Amino acid sequence: MSKFARVDRLPPYVFAQVNELKMKLRHAGADIIDLGMGNPDVPTPKPILDKLAEAAYKPGNSKYSASKGIKGLRKAVQDWYYRRFDVTLDRDNEICVTMGAKEGLAHLALAMLSPGDVVLAPDPAYPIHPYASIIAGADVRRVPIGPGQDFFENLETAIRHTWPKPKVLIINFPHNPTTQCVELPFFQRIVDFAKENGLYVIHDLAYADFVFDGYVAPSIMQADGAKDVAVEFFSMTKSYSMAGMRVGYCVGNPEMVNALTRIKSYLDYGIYQPIQIAAACALNGDLDDCPKFSREEMDQAVKEIMAVYQDRRDALCEGLNRIGWCVTPPKATMFLWAQIPEEFRPMGSVEFSKMLLQEAEVAVSPGLGFGQYGDDHVRFSFVENRHRTNQAVRNLRKFFSKG
Repeated sequence: MSKFARVDRLPPYVFAQVNELKMKLRHAGADIIDLGMGNPDVPTPKPILDKLAEAAYKPGNSKYSASKGIKGLRKAVQDWYYRRFDVTLDRDNEICVTMGAKEGLAHLALAMLSPGDVVLAPDPAYPIHPYASIIAGADVRRVPIGPGQDFFENLETAIRHTWPKPKVLIINFPHNPTTQCVELPFFQRIVDFAKENGLYVIHDLAYADFVFDGYVAPSIMQADGAKDVAVEFFSMTKSYSMAGMRVGYCVGNPEMVNALTRIKSYLDYGIYQPIQIAAACALNGDLDDCPKFSREEMDQAVKEIMAVYQDRRDALCEGLNRIGWCVTPPKATMFLWAQIPEEFRPMGSVEFSKMLLQEAEVAVSPGLGFGQYGDDHVRFSFVENRHRTNQAVRNLRKFFSKG
């Protein structure tokens, strides 16, 4: 009998094999260019840091906070959604602040799901999307997504062939890792599909601002009737380069938001209050207590961050195409989902990733780590500057020329 049944349901961490080799090579003196983990490296905008420091010195801000988020931050989220998407939210019943989107997704699954429940999740997917449900004791039915896949056709097949009837659908657009983008009619179809099939929907909008070439990412909350069945997560991690501060939020269906709020009240005392104050100012810069910078200045700061990632995207995609690894520049996210060149495809993504580490000193994420349907791809992250990105391309060119 297992002592830790919940943990034993989790598979071996695929990325660990590549990470272990990466550290071994670095310890041996190799100059590894790490394009694997999507860890934002662009500095947090100075006004956010200034507000954080100012708030940290105020008496009272170091006390326990509210697990659902301070009113000022929930008001800023409310205003941001109305300004950005023309969506009206109830600050008290339709918004819950979370310690990044990952924590919120995991605890919402824990609040909603029981052993025997079935969840539909894309494959490949960011690991927390399926594994939050598995940790909660539910079963996951994988729905193929990506190039050459009809997601709705696969979704309908999954519904027809799954028993018991699925309870939750988890989605993420712009999508990590495949970078697939959708328009608002897609979300309307998701909402209608959920109502027809008695599903709740959890949408992760982490890459709302990581959009290029004129693409604008919609919110599922813009779809008619979305609040009846859906919630949406957003994180300050990417758009505002606040990764280590761990602040995000969940909005939408009051029943689901209340479930998350209630379970969090048993588990935490909320995010450090100065971080919440700084986050509120980042979202809504012209608040009364944010006199140091305007909303326009913060919007411009986000655009400047996005310009850095677009420059890296262009350098990587242009470079890979130049050396014969044909890729299409993504319209969104901080990733490139690249099909493994045909001659190396039979070896699978893990062994191919190890080979790139050893032979080209370039680290990428093996597609298998995101699900079985990702094993013919690897994921590049735009986390190195243009100089280092160009060096990675040169390393890869030398490696391919040997073959």
